Amino acid sequence: MHESSSVTELANRLRQELDRYSPGGKLPSSRTLVERFRVSPVTVSRALGQLAAEGLVITRPGAGAFRAHPRAAAAPAGDTSWQEVALSAEGAADLVPRTVDASGVTVSLAAPPPGVLELSGGYLHPSLQPERAMAAALARAGRRPGAWGRPPMEGLPELREWFARSIGGTVGAAEVLVSAGGQVALATALRALAPPGAPVLVESPTYPGMLAIARAAGLRPVPVPVDPDGVRPDLLADAFRATGARVFVCQPLFQNPTGAVLAPARRVEVLRIAREAGAFVVEDDFVRRLVHADAGPLPRPLAAEDIENADGVVVHVGSLTKATSPSFRVCALAARGPALERLRAIQVVDTFFVPRPLQEAALELVGSPAWPRHLRTVSAELKTRRDAMTTALRLHLPELALSHVPSGGYHLWLRLPDGTDDTALTGAALRAGVAITPGRPYFSAEPPAAHIRLSFAAVAGTGEIAEGVRRLRAACDEVL
Repeated sequence: MHESSSVTELANRLRQELDRYSPGGKLPSSRTLVERFRVSPVTVSRALGQLAAEGLVITRPGAGAFRAHPRAAAAPAGDTSWQEVALSAEGAADLVPRTVDASGVTVSLAAPPPGVLELSGGYLHPSLQPERAMAAALARAGRRPGAWGRPPMEGLPELREWFARSIGGTVGAAEVLVSAGGQVALATALRALAPPGAPVLVESPTYPGMLAIARAAGLRPVPVPVDPDGVRPDLLADAFRATGARVFVCQPLFQNPTGAVLAPARRVEVLRIAREAGAFVVEDDFVRRLVHADAGPLPRPLAAEDIENADGVVVHVGSLTKATSPSFRVCALAARGPALERLRAIQVVDTFFVPRPLQEAALELVGSPAWPRHLRTVSAELKTRRDAMTTALRLHLPELALSHVPSGGYHLWLRLPDGTDDTALTGAALRAGVAITPGRPYFSAEPPAAHIRLSFAAVAGTGEIAEGVRRLRAACDEVL
């Protein structure tokens, strides 16, 4: 059994047995738990730590673990109603008041309740993560001379060079900043390129986390529809003319949530339209390393198009996180000209720098023989899982329309029958024991139809995919 799943299972077992002990009563020793449940001492320690964080047990070094006493009733809360006035007043004079809403993001970050299958996750299941390779890389990195010192604010030169080669074209290391994950890089880009109150063009549908970033910065997301070939250039040109926007955020490769790849002819048009509008294209290249085994040659990043990027139209964001672990937050932010200097200044103000040990570990990981092996393994497994999910959906849920089967990424985008409430279906699915993602948060304006997004990367394997679809069938029978 995988370590993280062992911890969860042991914590659940111990939680169920707590009633056997009176408050303050001592639990069996760690050695006893190791022998009884046939797990490692680390698993026992982490499971007890999880229960301690929940306030169910108290651990005392050298003495053991004890059942916690029932919590006393909480003291009456102070009057915080004044905060509503203060927080709402801060944007009273803004053209577009800031809206800080993380609800669309937490769906893919929050762990589902015990026993619920996770078809909503945005990251690889632990069994697909290169945990051993990352641990080895971090151990080697920690022994490097100067590994715990202060890194250059822009990032380690060797890591910037590796990211530049990954992007390709004429992008050089001097045009790359190392950032703390894609979410931070996108936030930095939007703050650098658009003043508060400005419109920003976004794909429709698009990643809810990006919409949250824009609204938190006081920007106004303006949707531009996407079809199976990516954003529609004619509507993009219309949106630039109508709004005067100077930024367009897009995911040209395996777009979230549709899985679309921007067609070759459209790539040229998008860059031409942006240049004529005097605007930036922020390229979120978030899953390039999660290509499926049956995919053909991938298009280069937009930032690699030499002639188009010569004048700095494209600001590129490319992360290692999706292909490794949610905690491996290392990302490239690439640009040219004054935009690069502004990005650098905002990043320094916000975060100073990415911790050097993590940058050193990234260098160790991508330079090791384990890295290409990991990518090949994930590529094959994602194809297998995608095929298992599409087969199960077509067999058991034919009423859910799947218009596009992607050759990369980790999810499918399904249209629900007309009149279906995606929120109601999400709730019914949770009651049936499967977590799914409603489509509404992916639209910055009124959605044209109800959708859901299903992930095939966050579960343990094809068996859980089949069972998840079976449970979703029960939820659909309740709602549809």
